[in-house]
Amino acid sequence: MKFVRFWCLALLIGLAALSTAEARVVRVEVDRRTEVLGGTSFGAFGAYEQIEGRVYFAFDPAHPMNDQIVDLELAPRDSAGHVRAWANFTVLQPVDPEKRRRLALVEVSNRGGMFTLPYFNRATASLDPSDPDAFGDRLLMEAGLTVIWIGWQWDVPRNEGRLRLRVPVARHADGSTIFGRVRSDWVVDDTTDVLALGHRDHYAYRAADFDHPDNVLTVRADRGAPRRIIPRDQWSFARRDSAGALVPDSTHIHLEGGFEIGKIYECVYRSKNPRIVGLGLAAIRDIISYAKYDPDALFPVDQGLAVGVSQTGRFLRHFLYQGFNTDEQGRKAYDGFLAITAGAGRGSFNHRFAQPSRDAHRFSAFAYPTDIFPFTSQAQFDSLQWRTDGILARQPPADRPKTMYVNTGYEYWGRAASLIHTTPDGTEDVAPMANERIYHLASAQHFPWRFPPPEANRLVDDPALYRGNPMDHSVVYRALLVQLISWVDRGTPPPPSQYPRRSDGTLVSIDTLDFPSIPNVHVPDVIHTAHRADYGARFRTDGVVTQQPPRLGPAFPSLVAQVDALGNEQAGIETVETRVPLATYMPWNLRRGAAHNADELTDFFGSVVPLPATPADKAATGDPRPAATSLYASKSAYMAEVRDAANAMIEEGVLLTADRDRVMERAAAIWDWVVAGERE
Repeated sequence: MKFVRFWCLALLIGLAALSTAEARVVRVEVDRRTEVLGGTSFGAFGAYEQIEGRVYFAFDPAHPMNDQIVDLELAPRDSAGHVRAWANFTVLQPVDPEKRRRLALVEVSNRGGMFTLPYFNRATASLDPSDPDAFGDRLLMEAGLTVIWIGWQWDVPRNEGRLRLRVPVARHADGSTIFGRVRSDWVVDDTTDVLALGHRDHYAYRAADFDHPDNVLTVRADRGAPRRIIPRDQWSFARRDSAGALVPDSTHIHLEGGFEIGKIYECVYRSKNPRIVGLGLAAIRDIISYAKYDPDALFPVDQGLAVGVSQTGRFLRHFLYQGFNTDEQGRKAYDGFLAITAGAGRGSFNHRFAQPSRDAHRFSAFAYPTDIFPFTSQAQFDSLQWRTDGILARQPPADRPKTMYVNTGYEYWGRAASLIHTTPDGTEDVAPMANERIYHLASAQHFPWRFPPPEANRLVDDPALYRGNPMDHSVVYRALLVQLISWVDRGTPPPPSQYPRRSDGTLVSIDTLDFPSIPNVHVPDVIHTAHRADYGARFRTDGVVTQQPPRLGPAFPSLVAQVDALGNEQAGIETVETRVPLATYMPWNLRRGAAHNADELTDFFGSVVPLPATPADKAATGDPRPAATSLYASKSAYMAEVRDAANAMIEEGVLLTADRDRVMERAAAIWDWVVAGERE
């Protein structure tokens, strides 16, 4: 693609500074402006207001800083020669300009949702300015942050309230329609004869010609099995209407006789009218440049942080890889990044017919251009591709933000996270750069989850094994955000990186994992891997995928954290649950009970196996792990160790003092669940 051209960065920035054109916010329309909670004061920063509206952008296709936006030169232009786009936005900021901290937190929303307040304020998903629950414990407000939400993704579901960026369609220079091949895939786990082409209810690229020879549907038994082409007369582009009748439809496929449960289906089809998807990256760049540098900004700040979770953690890695943290005027966009659970990936954020929601896991969303070289910030040489590259290779050193990469154990198993700190062959460690920290949240699953896990999720008994890992690592996210704020705003270094390493034996291949032999618990013999993939000759030069599906070459090695005698992960940030353990917390879960491929990994979820409560329970089940009452003489003795562990986390900077009581209360509930027999 254009973004892989080795520009001379100094020349590039110089050209940007000389240009009179500017990719910029050209207009902000306010639909509603409301005081939060009736003017309630948030400490030293006073009352907050909530602003909702639309922001309009203009992008100059001729500007060198926009050259990496795929197909921008093929978009329709206004009278000034610019490409237009607009997004809905929401902002929270102190009402009194004199009380503002002038530090913004920009959420890169995951699929159009809004996660910042639930993640960091423990709030509801609502953003009702009159609802106290919508603002939780007010952590971000009492820190004085200006919080900005803005749409960046064009194809988010139609749900009310989603953040969306409206972007134009690309056409050939002569005005004719652009056609291309699009790919969708599914793991079928429920009985159906109709599948949607869009990912997770997103808008789909429509099938342009139902009878075109590009349209191919295949089925295979597992991830690595050969594809079998389904005869064209057995399937069609169709859906069922409200009465159950089959009707032609360009966004769904129908298979006579239904799709077979447990199989992987893949449809490659001819579509048209690709969107300028890469404008999402530019919009995230330009919204913070507007807030920092426009003297008339509606929400002015001096510094900006960006936070992304999962899909949008990958977005932030992609943003850096393509050099978007330098705006058109050669100025630094963001000062700090918090990329949560991104693994080693980037994503479908800037190529022709890109589908930004598509991710990559061991057993879903196969081989989209997500987990592709490079993975480390430092440039590395991959001898099998004879190529040197790094995430920060195109980002001028002065514009590199202070960055925290935070991954759970799941990302090592299900998202190839070890690649962000190893050489391409996996044999040696690669240290983070001076502006970075890498944190591994030991034994945690992809997202914080409920406690206790529902009994419906109990997979086996003796000992009990649950799908879903209830470790509360949300407290660590809150502490690390506060650390990032201090790092950016005051220059206070955050805790040192904590992650498993080859050099000390804590980063290992799955076949050398020393997991205990817990009855009825099967350790995975599979792991998600990134491949050297071929998407066609034009992918790296022009951002056009011509090989669908891609040809997969050799895999990069994926490694995981070694475990202790209980099976809990070593190395990384440990929460109270594993510092003072009453269970084995696994970041992985198998598709146990599935009709097919039951030994594959479940997306996102981990598992938990409580310790035997007493020596008698241990003997009855043959569990090699110690009984809870053998480790702790009483609940009070256990709680004393919990308090010490919580205080240690506070001292290390990975737990807020304000969260100590929450951690203590959760620990007490775990004791009752494991030892006092409060499970059903």
